[in-house]
Amino acid sequence: MNKSKLVCTYTILFAMLCWLYGCEWKLRPSEEEDGRAPIEVQRYDRLQSLYMQTGDFSALQQMNTNYPMETRTLIEKVLQIGSVDDPDINDRFLRFYQDTTLQTVISDVAAMYAKVDDLDKDLNMVFSRLEKAVPGFPVPTVYAQIGAFAQSIVIGNQSIGISLDKYLGSDYPLYQRYGYSQQQLQMMSREYIVPDCITFYLLSLYPLRDFESRPQVDRDLHMGKVMWVANKLLSKQVFKTPYVKRVDRFMRRHPTFGMERLLKLDDYKGL
Repeated sequence: MNKSKLVCTYTILFAMLCWLYGCEWKLRPSEEEDGRAPIEVQRYDRLQSLYMQTGDFSALQQMNTNYPMETRTLIEKVLQIGSVDDPDINDRFLRFYQDTTLQTVISDVAAMYAKVDDLDKDLNMVFSRLEKAVPGFPVPTVYAQIGAFAQSIVIGNQSIGISLDKYLGSDYPLYQRYGYSQQQLQMMSREYIVPDCITFYLLSLYPLRDFESRPQVDRDLHMGKVMWVANKLLSKQVFKTPYVKRVDRFMRRHPTFGMERLLKLDDYKGL
């Protein structure tokens, strides 16, 4: 091979290696750094809406087949309208959402949450940071539902259910009928979904031992530390209670304490 051909060959090989490094060796769109699939909010709410608005039996079948745990949780724990094994539960489930107000809510959720790419992005960011701070951290699956103004966030077996009907904005007209306080209304908007997911999920993994018998200050500090962690993961001050500030002062005085150690902390005397 003459010199010019050899140079040409090396040039092509170098270009190919650069392309491989830039394209193939980077994360694929469907992978995170640790090789797991990225978090993507599963749109259970869309199947639910289809069934509730049209009575489409195929949508109900998909709900029961693809989302059995989510459907059971919604019927039995969130709505509390019976057991999924009751012979008439499908009709009862459908009738529950035929209320005019709920039909309006279903339509409004579909319009406001046509896309949830922003939620996917923030959830992946938060839980990637948690995996680094807490080795072996159990990353949840996340799904959306319409919970009829019941619970905002539903925690299951390593899963998070987001009731989108509780995040339609602080000025959403229908909220006025249900007597929510101004403080509650401020947190019923899109920007609080991911912070709420983090706090409720962490509280399920790191519960306060002997909660009922603990003094109120311990309960407040326990919530404060989880909110502090959420703020750190989000890189912004979403929660600003006095107890969050107290935890922040403690962590500033003890810079090597670490997030994992803080989450496992159960004795708040030193805080």
